[in-house]
Amino acid sequence: MPMTPLLTREELDAQLGGAARAWLDEALAEAEHTARHTAPHIAEQPEGDSLLAVPPPWELRYAAAGRHCGLDHADSVRALLLLEARAGVPALTRLYDQGTAAERRAVLRTLHRLDVGAAALPLVEDALRTNDTRLVAAAVGPYAAAHLDAHQWRHAVLKCLFTGVPVDRVDALARRSRGDAELARMLTDFAAERTAAGRDVPAGLAHVLSFTAPAPSVPPEES
Repeated sequence: MPMTPLLTREELDAQLGGAARAWLDEALAEAEHTARHTAPHIAEQPEGDSLLAVPPPWELRYAAAGRHCGLDHADSVRALLLLEARAGVPALTRLYDQGTAAERRAVLRTLHRLDVGAAALPLVEDALRTNDTRLVAAAVGPYAAAHLDAHQWRHAVLKCLFTGVPVDRVDALARRSRGDAELARMLTDFAAERTAAGRDVPAGLAHVLSFTAPAPSVPPEES
């Protein structure tokens, strides 16, 4: 379940053919035009508002990225489009709700680079309710690490273990697990349930559990 790094525009230009580069130039120009010429109060209208009955051209380009630039580069192209358009939560929600799994994954991978605060958390929460490992792996990136509360984040870690997503995909795993007694209890219970059912305990569980141990106390210095 490899997840290729997101490429910069310069890196994409070095790998794409001439037709694909030309298509990307046009797509990014459309996204930039939307960002410059759409009034903020219109850009943030709810999905059903008549002002957005026809999506801006760059959103149509978003769906076509794999066809024109190749599936290996689609996430990178879609991320660039979201950034160039300065996509807000309504646009992100439209693209996520109406998109394929690959299109949803690109939204999730780009959230932490957009100025949306915690308002896009419903998209992460939806991805974590699925059993699609592509979406789960994308959902536990930097945006989730920054915005999921402790309860949601613990369940996200367990979701990775349950679905087989490698725990090294969880951003800030060591920092957020450190000294977390409740996470340790949940992991121990999960391991006991798997063992009782005659099922293997995921290899990553012990790795996560190692972070949850309380920090050793430092004895006071003798005077």
